[in-house]
Amino acid sequence: MRSYAFGPVPSRRLGRSLGVDLVPYKTCSYDCIYCQLGRTTCITTRREEWVPLDGVLDSIQRKLGTKPDYITLSGSGEPTLFSRLDELIDRIKRMTKVPVAVLTNGSLLGQAEVRRQLQEADLVIPSLDAGDEVMFQAVNRPHGDIVFESMLDGLADFRREFSGTYWLEVFVVGGYTAISEELAKVARCVERIRPDRVHLNTVTRPPVEPYALAVSYTHLAESASLFHLRAEVVADYRDVHRKTEFMVGRDDVVELLRRRPCRLEDIASGLDMHRNEVVKYLEQLRAEHLLDEARVADTVYFKMNQ
Repeated sequence: MRSYAFGPVPSRRLGRSLGVDLVPYKTCSYDCIYCQLGRTTCITTRREEWVPLDGVLDSIQRKLGTKPDYITLSGSGEPTLFSRLDELIDRIKRMTKVPVAVLTNGSLLGQAEVRRQLQEADLVIPSLDAGDEVMFQAVNRPHGDIVFESMLDGLADFRREFSGTYWLEVFVVGGYTAISEELAKVARCVERIRPDRVHLNTVTRPPVEPYALAVSYTHLAESASLFHLRAEVVADYRDVHRKTEFMVGRDDVVELLRRRPCRLEDIASGLDMHRNEVVKYLEQLRAEHLLDEARVADTVYFKMNQ
């Protein structure tokens, strides 16, 4: 039986996050140049019950013994494409007191129905990666139905209607939004939205496009001053991977990569792990300088360097 819940995985902001997949892998309304999971294979704005609601709830129920800090609707695509989002959140809340977070690209918040279905979530974290249509097209490569101004209005409308906690993530890409003039445009847009917090992030894992570049922590910290609302660099979460409860998954990944180079997909399928879990462990190994990477054509292979 397929499991639609994965983890808990260590999260920079959410502690022990029990992830939930609501769409097939890489079904999304964007095809972002910085995405860690690869190109979008199904770019769409069509909302439907992509996976069975009861199957999702069963998967969550089986995982609740792991004591997550959040149940996080995110996974490998855009969760607001799931048409029964309100029913899912309601039934999760009847099942457990663990708060529900939604990580979304924010592209569908222009739809009143989507905003309504998110009202009972405890925490919603949309993204804003550009300050105008030109940069929006360059960085997010959205579905043709999505227009920047309508997307931005949706982010602002949801802020006015939502009584829960609202954090906004701004993903800063070198050569694109890292340019001060472009980031100032983003900051002006953020003033319209008025989230509770602004989280500045950048490329920390191999992106789908090699020209999507990281920017330094120092640059992000300095950029925070452009935002009149509270803005912070997303805290480094690598230490959480060293906690005992996360070591089994890490050790399995290490042993596999000691035997042979593997793609991310090879690790996930070989160890029966969710791709997002694998990415977390690869990031920690990279930070400890234990990981080598090699690119063959458009594919990245990983191996242990000792």
